[in-house]
Amino acid sequence: MPYRPAPLCRLLRLLSLGLAAALLCGCAAKAPIPRPSGREPATLRPYTIKGVTYTPLRSAKGFREEGIASWYGPGFHGRLTSCGEIYDQYQMTCAHKLLPMHTRVRVTNLENGRISELRVNDRGPFVSGRVIDLSLAGAKELGVYGRGTARVRVEVVGDVPGATPAGELPGPFYVQVGAFTRRENAEKLFSRILGAGYAGSRIHYKEIDGTQFFRVHAGTFPSVAAAEEARLRLSAVFEGAFVLAQ
Repeated sequence: MPYRPAPLCRLLRLLSLGLAAALLCGCAAKAPIPRPSGREPATLRPYTIKGVTYTPLRSAKGFREEGIASWYGPGFHGRLTSCGEIYDQYQMTCAHKLLPMHTRVRVTNLENGRISELRVNDRGPFVSGRVIDLSLAGAKELGVYGRGTARVRVEVVGDVPGATPAGELPGPFYVQVGAFTRRENAEKLFSRILGAGYAGSRIHYKEIDGTQFFRVHAGTFPSVAAAEEARLRLSAVFEGAFVLAQ
């Protein structure tokens, strides 16, 4: 069963009352922008369940394990996950006890050969012998839905969040909070981001299929962990905010 740190959930419930913005080609949100914080993300801190303490990995590079997969759905659909997202059982996500949030994993059902890629956005499962909890969508794609459990292999796919200094992705890091086709809209949001204390922020220009996009990046952050902590705060105002390297 997935775990959600109670203090974090209460905080995120309060923050979720803010207006979500980050609209493509739209106007910037008017809700207050959370200011930077030097605290470590709650999802990287050790936590204890049923007397067992788990210390989340800061790097998932090369991670691989085999064990029993289960799935969870209706009872948690629409509730907050450990990373602060709203759980959607129809998305290809999963819960893991140790992997950094937003790590992408390749899960192979060793009993039928099916393979799927999922994104970690929750903590769990905490049933002895189980290594991963699949969303309903993931369970159906992997053929686990009917039986409830299956033996699987879990492997990390590509570069992952939460790298340690020894294997850190090249920085600095930013959090994208908006993308606009009109520069003046990007500049308005950029000014608000600067005013909230994100001194290293920028407007990044890119043309895609003949359309101009002005992307607002809040920053800068020295590590993936620091950027992820900022993303958690900013996503309460800017739905769909995500971390990116320089």
